[in-house]
Amino acid sequence: MKFETVMRWATMALLASSVAASAAGKSGDKKDKAKPSSQTVDSGSFGVFVRGQRVVTETFSVVQENGNSQIKAQLKETGGATQKSDLEITSSGELLRYEWSQPSGGSVTVVPNNDFLLEKITPANATKTAEKPFLMPSTTSILDNNFFVHREVLVWRYLSADCKPEGGDLKCQSGPAQFGTLVPQDQNSASVRLELIGKEKVTFRGAERELLRLNLSGENFEWALWVDPKDQFKLMRVTIPADNTEVVRD
Repeated sequence: MKFETVMRWATMALLASSVAASAAGKSGDKKDKAKPSSQTVDSGSFGVFVRGQRVVTETFSVVQENGNSQIKAQLKETGGATQKSDLEITSSGELLRYEWSQPSGGSVTVVPNNDFLLEKITPANATKTAEKPFLMPSTTSILDNNFFVHREVLVWRYLSADCKPEGGDLKCQSGPAQFGTLVPQDQNSASVRLELIGKEKVTFRGAERELLRLNLSGENFEWALWVDPKDQFKLMRVTIPADNTEVVRD
């Protein structure tokens, strides 16, 4: 399935209702007005807590416009330092452009270049830009440091490619799915694994919620992620036990 299919999933409360809405929509297409060219799929903020103390707030938005998706995020540390990112991809998940910057100086840009991804790095207080090519396709997922909305987009991509609705639940391929990723700030590529574990009851903001748990892992890390199937498959919570870190949607 194309990435735009995932984004449509993200605007539905349940996959089953998504299928029903699609069927109903076909019979009433002629009566419907033209759909808007711009649609906000998700927006909000994540609080990042280390040992119970908030250290970073990530404000983000995911917007579809004219078939492409733009994922913007800004990180603000409790001490005041900020950084921002802007990821633009096509409806099929191909990278158009990625930019990262911070007010104190320094920026990173990633663009596709034939069969390569080309990263352009401008260090703080530098006038020259260095270039680093990666022999990776334009469908490579960007998972930059500290931007949890990038993990949400990866989850949507996984649900579209490797899972399908069955009997009111999601059924995914056996075992984890692998994704090639690029971490621009680290100037490094990595393979990660994502696997749907299933429904779990989780205490969220003092109340018990039934969420879908997924495990995200790589060579040196293992995270647990929870998304809400009744709220557009939004990322609600992340735990990183090795770093005593928890990420919670505000």
